[in-house]
Amino acid sequence: GGNPVVFDRVKGAYAWDVDGNKYIDYVGTWGPAILGHADDDVLEAVTRTMAKGTSFGAPCPLENELAKAVIDAVPSVEMVRFTNSGTEACMGMIRLVRAFTNREKVIKFEGCYHGHADSFLVQAGSGVATLGLPDSPGVPASATKATYCAEYNNLDSVKAIFDENKDEIAAVILEPVVGNSGFIKPDKEFLEGLRKLTEENGALLVFDEVMTGFRVSYGGAQEYFGITPDVTTMGKVIGGGLPVGAYGGRKDIMQMVAPAGPMYQAGTLSGNPLAMTAGIETMKKLSQPGVYAELERKSQKLVDGIVEAGKKHGHAIQGGVAGGMFGWYFNEAPVKNFSEAAKSDSEKFGKWHRMMLERGVYLAPSMYEAGFMSMAHTDEDIEKTIAIADEVLSQL
Repeated sequence: GGNPVVFDRVKGAYAWDVDGNKYIDYVGTWGPAILGHADDDVLEAVTRTMAKGTSFGAPCPLENELAKAVIDAVPSVEMVRFTNSGTEACMGMIRLVRAFTNREKVIKFEGCYHGHADSFLVQAGSGVATLGLPDSPGVPASATKATYCAEYNNLDSVKAIFDENKDEIAAVILEPVVGNSGFIKPDKEFLEGLRKLTEENGALLVFDEVMTGFRVSYGGAQEYFGITPDVTTMGKVIGGGLPVGAYGGRKDIMQMVAPAGPMYQAGTLSGNPLAMTAGIETMKKLSQPGVYAELERKSQKLVDGIVEAGKKHGHAIQGGVAGGMFGWYFNEAPVKNFSEAAKSDSEKFGKWHRMMLERGVYLAPSMYEAGFMSMAHTDEDIEKTIAIADEVLSQL
């Protein structure tokens, strides 16, 4: 509960609301602000590009430049198609995997969010879980009947669906680090098992890296864990703060997409010069040595400090980190899936969030959302946050 904070401006690691209150921001516009808000170099490049026009409705060299950077960075991507959002990317992806395999059924996981397209609003995380909404109000039953849900980090639940739907599953789709049920890391054996299962069953493995792409490492979660999917969706960071999504994968799969192939997908503003420029400038900075080690160091410092403070004051608390992404739960045991996340103390989380906000720390306003570190956050910011958290946890 509580009223939303209305922001007036953002810069670096900070946000200011319309009443002039300043916050240390760990939401980072839900992930894209990995350099920090309103990075000077990104803004300057976008301003230069804007003078040439905001949208062409035709190819421009900037699309090729960003595409090459994505292909070079992400192990699974040989060709890429840009869209305007992560939801659009996932809509294109699901049509693509069905077209390529000539199968309709897909497997997703409880608590994983893949945008708000009809076929994905089944046991979804993110705002759907936060607000306690029914699975898919307004969505026809026919839109979700080919979507099967398995339990995250439970390979047997996936095997059972394959066994019951022999030669009918087009793809297994997952967040390779779940950021829409809080923060849940996969077991390496789980990812390896999914890779093997999909290959054995003629299905595609899809990593939805809209959140994890260029966030947990430069090559995304697939580089971080060393598991290469067939198709990848992306967004957030690759737009540098402007609306961008993308899906890519093996060349033989991507050549199904029009105009190279028969599967249609398009968008008026896809690949527009402003978004491409912001993405290019962001990726130039992220490709520098040591960036992700530093992001993970800072994330670990923050999570360790808050978990330690929580335990000191007698709270059951768990935390985790992957690159510049992190999260914690008020829970007795480590969280491995959505049902375990849902057992966390939501009432305590609500009080914790409000009290942190009142003291100038802006965290995701849901226990079902991950947090994000930026290059702009300083050790001083983190130490101040831990000190505030210590005070709040002593009063919870």
